[in-house]
Amino acid sequence: MIAFPNCKINIGLNIVAKRSDGFHDIETVFYPLSLCDALEVLPATTPGDEDEFILEGMSLEGDPQQNLCMKALRLMRSVVHIDPVKMVLLKKTPSGAGLGGGSADAAFTLKMLNSYYNAGLTDDQLKAMAAQLGSDCSFFISDTPAYAYGKGDQLEEVTINLQGYTLVLVKPPVFVSTAEAYRGVTPLPSAISLKTMIQQPISAWRGTIKNDFEKNIFSHYPVIAAIKDVMYDMGALYASMSGSGSSVFGIFDRPMAVSNRFPDCFYHEEVL
Repeated sequence: MIAFPNCKINIGLNIVAKRSDGFHDIETVFYPLSLCDALEVLPATTPGDEDEFILEGMSLEGDPQQNLCMKALRLMRSVVHIDPVKMVLLKKTPSGAGLGGGSADAAFTLKMLNSYYNAGLTDDQLKAMAAQLGSDCSFFISDTPAYAYGKGDQLEEVTINLQGYTLVLVKPPVFVSTAEAYRGVTPLPSAISLKTMIQQPISAWRGTIKNDFEKNIFSHYPVIAAIKDVMYDMGALYASMSGSGSSVFGIFDRPMAVSNRFPDCFYHEEVL
């Protein structure tokens, strides 16, 4: 069985409070993109029938057994019998980009295994399991635009019409960890909910919808701030860093094949 876990962007991100459990309460809007990895699950082929994890494409640091796909596999085994498997992940979504690529891989692992082994779990049950793997993992179960709050794991459907707009996504060769991003922010409740602001015309987003991580991260990584400036110079209706960075996206009302403006950067363009 094979699946294609897609990534997402954050349209706005407000850090509203520090929680007693050490996490933060946020509000953001998740919007899915077509940029995706490829994940295949096969019967194990190693002697002893142990689970295998093979990574292709972009490299990832860390112990392969601690990859979110493997964690999702072990979590699903707590509710249904699964024979040893071989997982092959073709990584196309850059890590440390604020795009939720690893979270998508984990969520799609849960969905694939639930279907293949006839576990019969509902989407709500899968979302509860996904939340144990990461705050934004639950989003990828439904994988439709959503207003997220709490740690980012509480979701409400939201209507956003971006049909026909062009999105340009750029990630410089800079890695920003989530822990680093949070160290420089001061939580502050929003005067107006992002759920309300997102209903404005896109042309009004520039002055009202912000990402609270940008101020601190831009001061430490000017290259990220420069990409956002270039987006607006190119005529973006709205541009922002996604999540905790380091990718930046711009929304345009026309095609924008300008990858040469961003040398040495990861580049993706799609019509929404």
